Amino acid sequence: MSPHRALVFVAALLALSGCATIHRHEAGSTEELLVAAGFQMRHADNPERVHDIGVMPPLKLVARNQAGDVRYTFADPYKCRCLYVGGAKEYSAYQRLVREKQIEQEPPLDGEPTDGLWGPLDSQ
Repeated sequence: MSPHRALVFVAALLALSGCATIHRHEAGSTEELLVAAGFQMRHADNPERVHDIGVMPPLKLVARNQAGDVRYTFADPYKCRCLYVGGAKEYSAYQRLVREKQIEQEPPLDGEPTDGLWGPLDSQ
């Protein structure tokens, strides 16, 4: 197996292991992140595309091997009746944006100082 194929295979496995179904109320936020990461939105504007979106896993980011290249798709048959498509670069940007959003949403510390664990903060 060539190094390129091995890399594509490993990337696909990692992406598939990281796939998670997204609830409808979270989809709008996810779609905003996908667009911000550079994913392209493609509308289901003909009967064939409407059918394709209907059989794809809804609201789930899925890795697909396409001509030796990994492509990521996110189908939304409910809100926009569209498909978001991106490559490895866009997927990496999406993951970074998701992590940033998670950090922003973490609850603040309860305000207790950590002096008891590590000693006074200004001791050294």
